[in-house]
Amino acid sequence: MDRELVIVLDFGGQYNQLIARRVRECNVYCEVHPYTLSLDKIREMNPKGIIFTGGPNSVYGEDSPRCPKEIFEMGIPILGICYGSQLMSYMLGGSVKTAPVSEYGKTEVAVDTESALFKNVSPSTICWMSHTDYIEKAPENFKITAHTPVCPVAGMENAEKKLYAVQFHPEVMHTQEGTKMLSNFVYDICGCTGDWKMDSFVETTIRQIREKVGDGKVLCALSGGVDSSVAAVLLSKAVGKQLTCVFVDHGLLRKNEGDEVEAVFGPDGQYDLNFIRVNAQERFYSKLAGVSDPEKKRKIIGEEFIRVFEEEAKKIGAVDFLVQGTIYPDVIESGLGKSAVIKSHHNVGGLPDCVDFKEIIEPLRLLFKDEVRRAGLELGIPEYLVYRQPFPGPGLGVRIVGEVTPEKVRIVQDADAIYREELAKAGCDKGLGQFFAALTNMRSVGVMGDERTYDYAVALRAVITSDFMTAEAAEIPFDVLFKVMTRVINEVKGVNRVLYDLTSKPPGTIELE
Repeated sequence: MDRELVIVLDFGGQYNQLIARRVRECNVYCEVHPYTLSLDKIREMNPKGIIFTGGPNSVYGEDSPRCPKEIFEMGIPILGICYGSQLMSYMLGGSVKTAPVSEYGKTEVAVDTESALFKNVSPSTICWMSHTDYIEKAPENFKITAHTPVCPVAGMENAEKKLYAVQFHPEVMHTQEGTKMLSNFVYDICGCTGDWKMDSFVETTIRQIREKVGDGKVLCALSGGVDSSVAAVLLSKAVGKQLTCVFVDHGLLRKNEGDEVEAVFGPDGQYDLNFIRVNAQERFYSKLAGVSDPEKKRKIIGEEFIRVFEEEAKKIGAVDFLVQGTIYPDVIESGLGKSAVIKSHHNVGGLPDCVDFKEIIEPLRLLFKDEVRRAGLELGIPEYLVYRQPFPGPGLGVRIVGEVTPEKVRIVQDADAIYREELAKAGCDKGLGQFFAALTNMRSVGVMGDERTYDYAVALRAVITSDFMTAEAAEIPFDVLFKVMTRVINEVKGVNRVLYDLTSKPPGTIELE
């Protein structure tokens, strides 16, 4: 698409994807790229602005990530965040040292509201700090625009060269006016107009798919989840009956979910799709037998998915394209440049090297989860499908810690069904980003019916999130949790203990593996 672009250069920060997410909330398209992106490539991309992320390193370290100094002379507005602000200062002649007092968490920051970056921001505003180093002295020709009692340069700028920097993180929700600051940067400093709209994305994507596919045959990996459902309907509108959707029931779905997916997309469903259901439960269980490592499980499931698709493709004749519902968080978490691999997604890092298709089409690859939902609504998909609970591609394979067995699958399916039912009864499921029951690999002694038991512990998880890149544990009423616990222990054979997971993301992930 011919659209405005802001690029985020990733220096290893944990919030890199959130920066892009917040910029897109301003209706400006944004992509994350490694800090090693060449100047020639940047010129070719012609961005309206560049944002440097935070990172765990010290800028004065010998092996610390750096960009060419020439980037500051390209005339493109730059906003440095945390490590990015220190890097800007260090490379342009300022002084960066270990701070006498580290700052972490919500911090009151005094800002200069005359700065274009802080236009309409309160003179004293709450921001999220997370740093050990600090800018001791700003470079020549830079004006200090923000400070705290222990951080003399919490913000600085060279307005003439359109270089801006902040020590805090405007992208996280804890920074109360962070979105306003990012909006000021992309609109007032970069001169963006905000042309990133979902209706134009859908229309353009359908046209591009038609051009790419021509008269070729397309096979879509349909899990029934939000991402693959939106991808399937998008492709259906683009190429119609050239598309065949293959739904692989790998035996790792939620209770009764296979039948529910078929009811929606199958012959009697509401969409005019070629639909094939493959019952491959035993095949997946066999491949996963004895495997405990979560990365190995993900890769096994990913490879087996592809093998099943290849087999189905051969049955229906030559297939040119494979469609997947990969979304942007999958891509980022599977490793971007030199960033850490958080977890391989079955449809990104988990793919085998050799795939028997001409090309893989991932129409949602650049969208965040809420953008996928907006695309679904734009396509006319009913709200109850668009806002369905997210479910990982590897399914219960990553909600069972350790080895996957049919017995463990039964346990977690039954426990999860009870949990979901009780949350719905109590009205506690509204406003939750994701909730599920998972099976730990912890077994402990219990007493049931005056007899000793040695059974599994089930972990309940419920989080509040808008973008699925950060999340906070939900405060489920204790009486609801108590009822769930009672039912799970009484009704699910093999469980004698129920836990509630309070971990936020970060440091945890939403799934257990």
